[in-house]
Formats: sequence, structure tokens, C-alpha cells
Amino acid sequence: MTRAAGLILAAGLSSRLTPMFKPLADLGGASLLARCAETFRAAGVTDLLCVCGHRAEEVHAEARRLNLPCVDNPDYARGMFTSVRAGVAATPPGVEALLLLPVDIPLIRPAVVRTLLECFTESPAVVLHPVFEGLRGHPPLVAARHLPRIFDWDGPNGLMGALEDLERRFGAAEVPVADRNIHFDVDTPEDLLEARRRFARKGIPTPGEALALLRLRNIGERGLAHARGVARVALAMAEVLDGKGLRLDLELTESAALLHDIAKGRKFHEQAGGALLAALGYEPVARIVETHRDIAPADALEITERELVYLADKLVRGSQRVSVEARFGQKLDAYAHDPEACAAIRRRLANALDMRRRVETTAGAPLERILAGDHA
Repeated sequence: MTRAAGLILAAGLSSRLTPMFKPLADLGGASLLARCAETFRAAGVTDLLCVCGHRAEEVHAEARRLNLPCVDNPDYARGMFTSVRAGVAATPPGVEALLLLPVDIPLIRPAVVRTLLECFTESPAVVLHPVFEGLRGHPPLVAARHLPRIFDWDGPNGLMGALEDLERRFGAAEVPVADRNIHFDVDTPEDLLEARRRFARKGIPTPGEALALLRLRNIGERGLAHARGVARVALAMAEVLDGKGLRLDLELTESAALLHDIAKGRKFHEQAGGALLAALGYEPVARIVETHRDIAPADALEITERELVYLADKLVRGSQRVSVEARFGQKLDAYAHDPEACAAIRRRLANALDMRRRVETTAGAPLERILAGDHA
């Protein structure tokens, strides 16, 4: 396994966040500095280093609490690249790669770091950039053998210029990831409020992140079309029932619907998909995905996002909407020679019909009208 170090740049003035101070600003009960260290450690990166400058004593105190080594940058007022140089100079010997993360980018998921490290072992590139929706973000990874070139860089644009020079000379790679937070930094009080909102929902990927995750799992166009079809149906039902007072999470519904077949093709793909998503930290989505094949009425005391994704999956074949009867009728025809299988299919059909009835009763409209947007 690659031995990598994580460099957290925490020396800046935080002038736009005044009166708060970026490294110590609270995010879900811990400092931004703690969240950055937490991300690296969760990804298996244990060689960490924090660069201090402005209000260094306070940062040192927090770093000691986190068991996080620090290096001082007396030239911090001259810009972030001076902190990069200070960190590069203090990088532990024996490290093969360095990941650089400003402290104001605290929401990176550990999966981003793990993906970069996995790609580093296979790529000849000396710089790796995580990419989401076509745009590079943080943290860049640099092969340690080329760190002296970064330290010696005296051209324009600081770190960006140094990385561009390395790319021209030796090549860089873009690594697709499913994390919009590689582009999100905390500069202003408004950004900090948004960071807290995102942190509170860290277990729920956005629909855009869900689609990126499907592509990373090499789900083909047919699979993506089915995922989108199920998401459209689930979201249409959720919007109507939310208006009836069920207090549903629309984003959770849509993202879970998109991801319901993420492990399609594997044995017991529902449980496999749930386990995969749980390992990524998406517990609320995992609980929905792992049960989407069948839910008995006795196990569904109320209609939640889970029940809507389950029913939506029974209303879409390929990318086309179908009736519950048509969806299960196809299976009954396919297994007509197997009485035991047909009995199980009929049981699942009865469960789906019961859920459809409950949705229609709660919405006060037939399913056709709900999905057509004619439910008033």
C-alpha cells in the first residue's frame, strides 16, 4: 500500500470569515482542522502535518489535541504557496505521495482520498487531480520524488503554477470521484452555514453524486436509464405525499432510487448494494437499497422514502413506466414452469399491489394521476 502524507494548510488570515477563524471554526461539533484530519485518517493516511501561521498558538493547541504534528510558516502573510513550501520541506522521509488540502475545504469524503491512492499505484502520472462533473478539485496528490520541484518553483501562480509545470514535464491524471465537496471551500460566514448544512446531510449523496457513483461502478447506459426512470417515479410520488403531510426527504428519495441497483449483477444485489453504500458512509441510502426487492405490508407500518423506492422499482421496466401487474406478469410468464418460483412472484405481486393501494389512499388519487401530475 502506498505510504502517503496529508498536508493541511492552516496558516492563512481567514479575513473573509471574520470574526471566526477558519482552522477553529465549528463544523458539526469539531473544528475544520479536526474534520480535515479525520478525513485523512479515515482513508488510511496517518502521516499528517499541519502548517500554522496566523494565530499559530491557537492552531498549535488544537493540533496537539488532535495529535497532529505542526510546522510554522513565518511567511504566511505572503500567501498560501509559502505554506506549501513549509509543508513540503517538513514532509516525513519515506513518504511516496503527498496530498495537499487547505483547511477551508473540510468536507472531502474519505473515498476521494482512497480513490486517489488506488489510482496512484497504477498511474505513471506524478500529479493526480480528483474530478467531479468535469472540474478538478482538492486535494491534489503529488509523487513525493517530485516535491523538490514544487519547493523550488519560482514561477507564477504559486501551487497551481508548480503543478502545471509538473504536468507539462511529467504528466498528470484526472481521477473521477463522486463528491461535489472537492470544489467547496469555506471563505465566508455564508459558506460556513452551507458547510454545516452539508455536513448534517453527509450520509445522503446528491442526485449528481449518485449518478457519478453509478458511472464509477461502470453501470451502463441501460442501467443509468433504469435508475433515472425509477428516480422520476419515486420523486413524483414523494412530492405528492410530502404535500399530504408525510414529511419526506425528497433528495434522499431521488438519490436512493438512482442507486437502488448499484450492485446489479451480483448475487443478492440488494444486500450487496446496501453494504457498498454503507461502506461509503451513506447509511440512510443503504437501508433503502438493501430492501428494495420486496417489502411485506407487516414490515411497512408507514410510508417512507424506503417504501416509495421499492414501489417505484416495480413501476419501471428498463426505462419505461409499466403497471405493477405488467411488471410481475412478465416474471410469471418467464417462470411458468416453476411452481415454487411463481408462488414467490405472486406473493411479491400482492405486496406491491398493497403498497400501491396505500400510496393512492394517502394521496387521495389514482397512481396514474399522481405520476401524470394530475392529483389535485
